[in-house]
Amino acid sequence: MFKLIESRMIVPNMHLLTLEAPAVARQMRSGQFVILRAEEDGERIPLSVSDWDAQDGTVTVIFMNVGSSTGKLASLAAGTSIPTVVGPLGNPTEIEEFGTVLCLGGCYGIGSIYPIARALKEKKNKVITVIEARSSYLFFWEDKLKEVSDELIYITRDGTKGYRGHVTRLAEIIKSSEETVNRIIINGCTFLLKRGSDVSRPLGIKTVVSLNPIMIDGTGMCGVCRVTVGSSTKFACVHGPDFDGHQVDWAELLQRRKTYMTEEVVPLRTSRCEEHISRS
Repeated sequence: MFKLIESRMIVPNMHLLTLEAPAVARQMRSGQFVILRAEEDGERIPLSVSDWDAQDGTVTVIFMNVGSSTGKLASLAAGTSIPTVVGPLGNPTEIEEFGTVLCLGGCYGIGSIYPIARALKEKKNKVITVIEARSSYLFFWEDKLKEVSDELIYITRDGTKGYRGHVTRLAEIIKSSEETVNRIIINGCTFLLKRGSDVSRPLGIKTVVSLNPIMIDGTGMCGVCRVTVGSSTKFACVHGPDFDGHQVDWAELLQRRKTYMTEEVVPLRTSRCEEHISRS
């Protein structure tokens, strides 16, 4: 069993868990992920890792509460335990001295882009971090990101902080920068990954995206996480999760992510109705 050291909602619908998992923490690298289960017979949930401490043996994940399984995970209190923490899984993000790297994070990706920005900074890169959200109250970990970034830029759809709009403002941000951006790394929802890749393609800047397809075992055996990159079929869990965003078949990926939408949403609605009835 793996003890929860911390469990809390950090902004609306976004949850942070810190767990005791010494073996995982010792081997973790930026860009990798873990698989958790909230209960013995529960769904295996793949989550990007936002931070870890090899000395203390802890791993931190940040995730959005969007379905029945993530709802169960978010409901667990600090001090309780979960049966499964598998990892580290996937390949680490390539970290070299590239020059100037723009790190883009949205949603849970605001957390998972942090260790990548930190590793890039340790390699003497100039790091420009861009985070986006619907509104400024959905931002988190700003101080941590400032510590590992030469510049922190905001995009909000309602204009409450930084640039007003969406990731389409990325081209404007890059063109207005005094630095030549040598690489872009994006973490977040599939829509953000696709739109960011669409914007960077005509700029000719290599863009690396961390894909988040449906996944079961996380070791390449089930084949559920297959994606088309260029002309090849890849498994996100063993060949990724990082891929060239300009080579991903986004239409296929977006369609595959809808496969179990009903199974994900209906149990959540049912559990919330049952909870409401029990309180009445």
